[in-house]
Amino acid sequence: IVKELNLYNNQLEEVLPKVIGNLINLQELDLSNNELKGGLPKEIGNLTKLEVLNLSNNKLEGVLPKEIGNLTNLRWLYLYNNKLEGGLPKEIGNLTNLRWLYLSNNQLEGVLPKEIGNLINLQDLDLSNNKLEGVLSKEIGNLINLQVLNLSNNKLEGVLPKEIGNLINLQDFDLSINELEGVLPKEIGNLINLQVLNLSNNKLEGVLPKEIGNLINLQD
Repeated sequence: IVKELNLYNNQLEEVLPKVIGNLINLQELDLSNNELKGGLPKEIGNLTKLEVLNLSNNKLEGVLPKEIGNLTNLRWLYLYNNKLEGGLPKEIGNLTNLRWLYLSNNQLEGVLPKEIGNLINLQDLDLSNNKLEGVLSKEIGNLINLQVLNLSNNKLEGVLPKEIGNLINLQDFDLSINELEGVLPKEIGNLINLQVLNLSNNKLEGVLPKEIGNLINLQD
C-alpha cells in the first residue's frame, strides 16, 4: 500500500495521469519542482486520505476541478507557481482541516468564494499574484486562526469589511496592489498581534482610524 509519493526536484514532464486517482491510500503527494503541465485531473478527488498535496513550481494549467473538495483530510495544499486559471471552486470550502493554502503566482480569476470562510483551521492563506476580483466578503472574518493573509497583486475592489477585525491571530496582512476603496474600518485596531500591515497601492481614502494605535506589535 503506497501512502507517500515524493518525486520532487526532478525533471518530470507531460501531464499528471488520471490513474493517479487509483492510489486511494495516499496520504502525501509531492511532485513539486518539476515540469508537469496540462490540467489537474478530476480523479485527484479520489485521494480522500490525502493530507499533503504539493504540486508547486510546475507548469500546470487549466481550472481547479471541483473534485478538489473531496479531499477533506487535506492539511497542506501547495499549488503556487503554476499557470492555473479560472475561478476558485466553491467546493474549496469543504477542506475544513486545511492549515496552509498557497495558490500564489497563478492566473486565477473571478471572486473569492464566500465558502472560503468555512476553512476555520486555516493558518496561512496566500492567493497573491493572481487576477482575483470583486469584494472581500465578510466571511473572511470566520478565519480566526489565520496568521498570514496575503491577497496582494490582484484586482480586489470595494471596502474592507469590518469583520476583518475578527482575525485577532493575524501577524502578516498584505492586500497591497489591489483596487480597494473607502475608509479603513476601526476594527483594524483589534489585530493586536499584527506585525506587518501592507495596504499600499490601493484607492483607500478618509482618515486613519485612531484605533490603529492599538497595534502595539506592528513592525512594518
